[in-house]
Amino acid sequence: MADGQGRGSDSAERDRGANADTGRGLGRFVCGRRSKWLVLLLWALAIFALAPLAQKLDEVQENDTASWLPGSAESTQVLHLSEGFRPETVPGVVVYARESGLTDRDRRTIAEDVAELKTLGGHGIRGELTQGPVFDRPGNPRAAQVYVPVTLAGESWEGLSDAVEDIRSRVGTGDGLSVHVTGPAGTSADLAKVFEGIDSTLLLAALGVVVVALLITYRSPTLIVVPVVSAVASLEVAEAIVYLLARHAGLTVNGQSAGILTVLVFGAGTDYALLLVARYREELRRHEDRHEAMALALRRAGPAVVASGATVCAGMFVLLLAEMDSTSGLGPVCATGVLVAVVAMVTLFPALLVICGRWIFWPVIPRFGSPEPTERGLWARVGQRIARRPRAVWVTTAVVLAALSCGILALRAEGIGSADAFTEKPDSITGQEVSARYFPAGSGDPLVVVARAGRAEPVARAVAAVPGVVPRSLRIPPGAAPEHGGRVLFEATLTAPADSPEAKRTVERVRDVAHAVPGADARVGGGTAALLDAEAASARDNVVVIPLVLLVVLVILGLLLRAVVAPLILIATVVLSYAAALGISAFVFRHLFGYAGEDPAFPLFTFVFLVALGIDYNIFLSTRVREEAVRRGTRAGTRTALAATGAVITSAGLVLAGTFLALGTLPLVGFAEIGFAVALGVLLDTFVVRSVLVTALYLDVGPRMWWPHRLAREDGPPAEGPPAVPQAPS
Repeated sequence: MADGQGRGSDSAERDRGANADTGRGLGRFVCGRRSKWLVLLLWALAIFALAPLAQKLDEVQENDTASWLPGSAESTQVLHLSEGFRPETVPGVVVYARESGLTDRDRRTIAEDVAELKTLGGHGIRGELTQGPVFDRPGNPRAAQVYVPVTLAGESWEGLSDAVEDIRSRVGTGDGLSVHVTGPAGTSADLAKVFEGIDSTLLLAALGVVVVALLITYRSPTLIVVPVVSAVASLEVAEAIVYLLARHAGLTVNGQSAGILTVLVFGAGTDYALLLVARYREELRRHEDRHEAMALALRRAGPAVVASGATVCAGMFVLLLAEMDSTSGLGPVCATGVLVAVVAMVTLFPALLVICGRWIFWPVIPRFGSPEPTERGLWARVGQRIARRPRAVWVTTAVVLAALSCGILALRAEGIGSADAFTEKPDSITGQEVSARYFPAGSGDPLVVVARAGRAEPVARAVAAVPGVVPRSLRIPPGAAPEHGGRVLFEATLTAPADSPEAKRTVERVRDVAHAVPGADARVGGGTAALLDAEAASARDNVVVIPLVLLVVLVILGLLLRAVVAPLILIATVVLSYAAALGISAFVFRHLFGYAGEDPAFPLFTFVFLVALGIDYNIFLSTRVREEAVRRGTRAGTRTALAATGAVITSAGLVLAGTFLALGTLPLVGFAEIGFAVALGVLLDTFVVRSVLVTALYLDVGPRMWWPHRLAREDGPPAEGPPAVPQAPS
């Protein structure tokens, strides 16, 4: 007992020293009576200079196939080799169909369309290379295909939308004749449409979530302005930095990483703002001078914010080790966003709060000397109930989460076919389904083989004999040079849909026979091969990246808490939460949403976001438990920490979950799945793991959580007394 009281005395002395010397370090600069205006000016200048660059982020996005694949993948090599044979082209397929059979009028319409398409040349359309029509059967055909290649030379992938719309505007329809533009060009154009408005859509969705959550949390229409302004400023600066890195440092940015950047900056930034506001409000009740109150809030809550941001950034930077270019590029993009958000929330945000004064909390203004409402609130009562039987609580909670994790067995992270990639079926997918009813399913997305010229014939014979390849479908594509650099390029049609498991198995067989031809140095690529390579790279990334992320987070927690036991336990709870979120998500995707599968990178993305972000709440709680344990002992400190942080962490979890759910506003299954799983995991962390499981573990394990720190040598909890009554400064 005496030891606990001694520690409490030491802590009180440190607090008095902090109160008397609040002018040091970051707090002095950010919260100074004059320097707070300098902070505001510096941020205003930064936004003025960088906002124009942020608007150019779309210009450096790379959404072509090569930017998503591993650089060493065979399909990526074929993409690069094929550039010597022809400009990078994307095949567009116009499909005409009438179930009862094409009429003479339909045939005239198709012939007129082909003549019209051959004259096209805008938007990269290679009209002179138009081929067709190809009918599904002789005599009385029911369907026809016309091939219209589109080159990307001088055009961005987003420019495919204009090309496909031009093609659609030129093809005619008759009474009962269905016409669709599909193939890789049609699908890519529909994807490009989705990404065209991704920034504004996600920004508005995330902004709406933040505003509503802050209104519910603080019931203050004035307070919500400050975190929103700070988050928007963070996003502008982060996007500008990402643009500069992409333009001058070779960083790969695509629509996926740009969209997640928006959500992450708003979600994480608002979380940090909520934590600081909660601590600032506590200090305003204890200190009459708002500058002193904010300096103390920064001093006490700042390390948790910085540690949280460092954890997320470190976890994201581990993604640089991923083979998938899209995954490795996501790491620096997200790390940049979180880093800027942390800087904004410990500089701009507190400076704005101090400038505004206490009135910003209207109508519930924290007055000097008023009692802290959390001391007898909901979370204080929750802590009291858990404290009665903490071991039973954490064991039961862990067993339930483990049971929910069994749903992982239903996870099918083997890729999402183009037909299942959209939540709403666009024209290209309808055309793909129509084409598959009348033609070989893989006709719109051929296999591409490159081999040495002298050995091309035996390679072609071997490929043609592979089951799953349409006989006599091997051909040199239109507009391609017959030979380049001593190599020959030819295409083949698959019998199965290009994104199906059967097609992927066919590619594996084709690669086996092509690689076996002596001296051919054959390479097999195409859309199906790219999917196969992406799956293999994602599987490797899961094995390599996930353990490294855990290790990095564990080290940061150990340094922050100066302990070994607590970090290990906290990591275990987050992993359990991740497994439960994945299990529930797999069940929901299969049986409620009807999704066909998950992207191969889905488990890794979900893991990185949930571990890096989910550990935030454990950091917020654990740093406060440690602070209170110095004065009160671990068990009493846990209850105090839960009462003090429960409301703010719950609000932060709701904000972060809501911002990730904003990904569901995009009509893409991959985005919706990541958004749902991360949001669910964050809610589990907030309401179950942090508030129940972790609290019960602290109460049960007690001081041993801090081993080997001296706090682990408590011989009993210090006496609990009423919180100190704030005194006016003398």
